[in-house]
Amino acid sequence: MKKIKKEGQASGKAIKKQSIEKHIFEILSSNPTKDFSYKAIAKSIGLKDDGQKQLVVSCLAELKQRGMVTEVEHGVFKVVTKGGFIEGKVDMTQSGSAFIISPESDEDVFIAPGNMNQALHGDKVRVFIFPYKGKKRPEGEIVEILEQGKRQYVGTVQLSPNYVFVVPDGKQMPFDIFVPMRSAGEAQDGDKVIVKVIEIPKGGKNPIGEIVEVLGRPGNNETEMHAILADYGLPYQFPEEVLRAAEQIPDDITPAEIAKRRDMRDAVTFTIDPADAKDFDDALSYRRLPNGNTEVGVHIADVSHYVRPGSILDQEAVDRATSVYLVDRTVPMLPERLSNNLCSLRPHEDKLTYSAVFELDEDANVLNTWIGRTVIHSDRRFAYEEAQEVIETGQGDYKEEVLTLHTLAQKLRADRFKHGAIAFDREEAKFELDENGKPLRVYFKAQKESNQLIEEFMLLANKKVAEHIGKPRGKSVAKTFVYRIHDVPNPDKFDTFRRFIVKFGYYLQATNSKGISKELNKLLAEVKGKTEENLIETLAVRSMAKARYSTENIGHYGLQFDHYTHFTSPIRRYPDVMVHRLLDMYDHKAESQSKETYEQLCEHSSEMEILASDAERASIKYKMVEFMVDKIGQEFDGIVSGITEWGIYVEIKENKVEGMVSTRDLTDDFYIFDEDTYSLVGKTNGRTFTLGDEVRIRVLRANLSRKQLDYELIGKGDEVLSFEPAAPRPAGGSSRGGNGGGSASRRGSSGKGRSGEKKSSGGSRRSSSKPNGDKKDSGKRRRR
Repeated sequence: MKKIKKEGQASGKAIKKQSIEKHIFEILSSNPTKDFSYKAIAKSIGLKDDGQKQLVVSCLAELKQRGMVTEVEHGVFKVVTKGGFIEGKVDMTQSGSAFIISPESDEDVFIAPGNMNQALHGDKVRVFIFPYKGKKRPEGEIVEILEQGKRQYVGTVQLSPNYVFVVPDGKQMPFDIFVPMRSAGEAQDGDKVIVKVIEIPKGGKNPIGEIVEVLGRPGNNETEMHAILADYGLPYQFPEEVLRAAEQIPDDITPAEIAKRRDMRDAVTFTIDPADAKDFDDALSYRRLPNGNTEVGVHIADVSHYVRPGSILDQEAVDRATSVYLVDRTVPMLPERLSNNLCSLRPHEDKLTYSAVFELDEDANVLNTWIGRTVIHSDRRFAYEEAQEVIETGQGDYKEEVLTLHTLAQKLRADRFKHGAIAFDREEAKFELDENGKPLRVYFKAQKESNQLIEEFMLLANKKVAEHIGKPRGKSVAKTFVYRIHDVPNPDKFDTFRRFIVKFGYYLQATNSKGISKELNKLLAEVKGKTEENLIETLAVRSMAKARYSTENIGHYGLQFDHYTHFTSPIRRYPDVMVHRLLDMYDHKAESQSKETYEQLCEHSSEMEILASDAERASIKYKMVEFMVDKIGQEFDGIVSGITEWGIYVEIKENKVEGMVSTRDLTDDFYIFDEDTYSLVGKTNGRTFTLGDEVRIRVLRANLSRKQLDYELIGKGDEVLSFEPAAPRPAGGSSRGGNGGGSASRRGSSGKGRSGEKKSSGGSRRSSSKPNGDKKDSGKRRRR
């Protein structure tokens, strides 16, 4: 308390009431069972004269009114524990407020800017929850930062003669960052940089930081893609020592190693991948057995043979946890020497693999399964388009093998859907880029039978590997293992979805999980090809839980599998490497491994998967906005794809690029957001905008740095609309004090959603609603 005491003596009446409230609450909350008189509180923080004691009384009265403290007797106070304390992570918004995401709370807890107490996005914090008192949502105050989260941000330099500000690109840092000249390095005005926050001054001043890397000039493709990776804390290059370790791995396969494995080099084997793929981590083999059945081998690159536990390569793979797929590049989990060479199942080369080998009858029933290490030799590399041509024409290389596997795959697929697997099949945005990375065309690639051929055998292998460990024989207890799990739908979200689709004439009656999945499939089939297809499928996906990794097996709801794991992509996913290692250990009679250790790795892998997916979406948004930059003023037909109180999201029909019409530009009336019907309703004229409406828009603005597109509404159905221009929007910016002083900048417009913000309007949100698939699409990005 010495520091506080000095502050009190030095500043006297100038001590801010908010600071005193904070100190009082810290004292009381640190001693939740103890009563304090106002005199004892004043003494403990170094306030002695009567005026200062009256300030303490005033602060206590304010805290009492807010429900944070209670007066147990006249002049004696105690912290209120009814609201309670939780721990969680900060999800910050661009207004300076935040939400706390915590497993201890069913709802996210809102934190007003004045109650952040210097916490930033991603921090793990302790929060006091205010008693509800009839509020719609829980609110609280951060009382302690337990663990710092993100402290590095991507932004643009604004250079002055004596100081520098970095204006962050993202919405999770709401303040411009002050950088002393000595910490600016070689950065020039307008450069895009990575800045590290090193201090958060009290009193509402801008955070102080130092520039740690200059990325380049805004608008340059390399700069922008590196900026996206840096913004999500993802690497874009390997440390030199990791590359050296990869280069030192011998590339020869010794006879001794082959002798340890099942030799399957004589079976017809091939890979099917995107035409531009460089890493081939799975292959299929085919053999007709004497009894008339078919042997199908699912062969997966044996990454665990080359990447040893605890090695520098292993640690790097753990840290990354996944490959990242941006629009124009892959950022691999493993160095190219491994991902594209040693581990890649290239044609006409012997390769070490971990395999699941099945005996199937003509109805695709699995009669026998063998799982273990193998050596293979791929005879042919197919692109999806080449395999599809064989399926459609019945002609081409290895036509018997491809057609037989196709027939079996379709039977496996039909059986899966018969048992309730959900048939989400979303198109993914693809770009045709020029040599500088500029998008020339946006197109969408549908999944065809050749994709399904690979998908079904990968799903089968993942399922059977999970059962191999998760369903031990007899009375044995299942050993620690890594599962890919997917929970049942969130009841509240699904009820909202169920109520919404009624307006389109669709009904879901089932209440149990299997019944829901079957009715969902029926619904998805009904909306196929209709205007509302994308909308309903998007909302259906959003009502689902997110798939993740865990040692606690609860099954996979979307696939309707009781046991499921990720075994088939160890080049690009660390959980698959863990699965391979555990399989090998247990097949060699090892004891069950540490559940706590593997659960921590599962949690980390799930978190990194989310970051990678967010980065992928950010790159798609950026390229979609870049694609529209030269289309300002052009008109397009669109579909209303989202409604919030701050605006209407519209997806252009011809290219599915999404932008936003701000409610402030709907100047003919005051529009109210109806959350129950996902609609905006004019208070006076009654005009309604709702999901699925067909509209006509004009492209108004394209903001590349924010990845935002603004549209102007000019028609709805057959109705021509006209609105008076809204008042000009104030330019964002910070208070530029020479010493970093002044109030912190609040950039962007206000509006309230879950985050209390005006959300980004740029790019398509369709990729954010993908199911967690394991389909080997053109980027190998889907994860079930």
